Amino acid sequence: MQLHFYRPLSSAPSNSPPSEPDLTSFHSFSFDPSAPDYTSLLSDELLLNILSKLPISQHVSNSLVCKRWLHLHGRLVYSLKVADWSFVTSGRVFTRFPNLTDLDLVRSCIQMPKSSGIIVTHKTMSVHVDTHFILDGFLEETALLPSNAVDQGLRMIAGKYPNLQRLAATGASEEGLLRIAEECPTLQELELHCCGDLALRGIAGIKNLQVVKLMGFIGVFYNSTISDIGLTLLAQGCRRLVKLELCGCEGSYDGIKAIGQCCQMLEELTLSEHRMDGGWLAGLSFCGNLKTLRLRSCKSIDKSPGADEHLGSCLTLEELHLQGCQIRDKQSVKALFLVCENVRDIVLHDCWGLEDDVFSLASICRRVKLLSLEGCSLLTIRGLELVVLSWKELQRLRVMSCNNIKDTEVTPELATLFSVLKELIWRPDSRSLLSSNLAGTGMGRKGDRFFKRSKD
Repeated sequence: MQLHFYRPLSSAPSNSPPSEPDLTSFHSFSFDPSAPDYTSLLSDELLLNILSKLPISQHVSNSLVCKRWLHLHGRLVYSLKVADWSFVTSGRVFTRFPNLTDLDLVRSCIQMPKSSGIIVTHKTMSVHVDTHFILDGFLEETALLPSNAVDQGLRMIAGKYPNLQRLAATGASEEGLLRIAEECPTLQELELHCCGDLALRGIAGIKNLQVVKLMGFIGVFYNSTISDIGLTLLAQGCRRLVKLELCGCEGSYDGIKAIGQCCQMLEELTLSEHRMDGGWLAGLSFCGNLKTLRLRSCKSIDKSPGADEHLGSCLTLEELHLQGCQIRDKQSVKALFLVCENVRDIVLHDCWGLEDDVFSLASICRRVKLLSLEGCSLLTIRGLELVVLSWKELQRLRVMSCNNIKDTEVTPELATLFSVLKELIWRPDSRSLLSSNLAGTGMGRKGDRFFKRSKD
């Protein structure tokens, strides 16, 4: 194989136009594949150190140079997403990537035909599907690896990766997770899909676990159940939790209370598409170190929060994030703000039902310093003004794509507040913003400038 390289012979100026390369000032030379490989004189440790200094974007191309470089490249990889389960059971993953600390097995645990042209996407997850693998809107059991197969793979992983720090898997049972707990003492982050309550007994021995994500009932994918039993097992076994995310999980006041009492280091709690029973909000008062609460894609906040005097409050909470939630129920929204009355940051994105009377309940929180609104199309300037003027500590305000808030309706009082804020992002009406950006271009006039009938 001949590779041609070019180098300049002279630094004299060229007569070629700047836009055209001057090929006359270059000459080619041949590369002899039989020439000695001087990198073979370097030890693996030295060559590995050199390769590690190169940009990550070059690692894949470097691995294609020769088998030795391919092997060394595998030693530089620490994070991997596996798409084919046989890559694990055959042992190839351990040979190819011996130093992994972050392993994601989620997609490899779903047995789907890769040749299928049908892809189902839910939030951040996408899989190829076949009509034979769908039952009542969920993946059939035959589409998921059996738990004993997953556990067998986890036993192999536990024996080969004792320094594993993060693991994500689907359909694991107590047996496989117990082996991970025994062999991987440095594991800090765990993501489990389609697991039940009893499987969570297996992670009780993971003493250094700090981040847990549980995926229970997920539309079109999983129909598993995580209830108060599982939450209590999790709380009693993982007392060093700092961050917990519950997706499609059931539960109630008892489960949240157990987490708050046992996981005293918990700082961030996320609930996505939750199926909690009424009254769960009151359990947040037991989370004595909670700083961030996130609710995502929840059809309701709390169906029956109970009396205000029994709710309590989360005194350490600093951030409240709601994204894609339905917040039409004034009682549950009021209960949420009462529990989060000391919050500093309120972020509301694409929330349905956020009308003026619902948003007025945010005035319960008196210490707000940041408000971020995006995609809240029912809120008006009047509703916004009543709340933000009541917040004496407000420093930052972001309003984007809230089309019912008009620039022309800004009052002098609100303008005065804008002038003293440390940060102001004001793009409420996307239509008016588009019009201002297109001003003077002639666009948006039904084509009268660009499409004129000829007079000939």
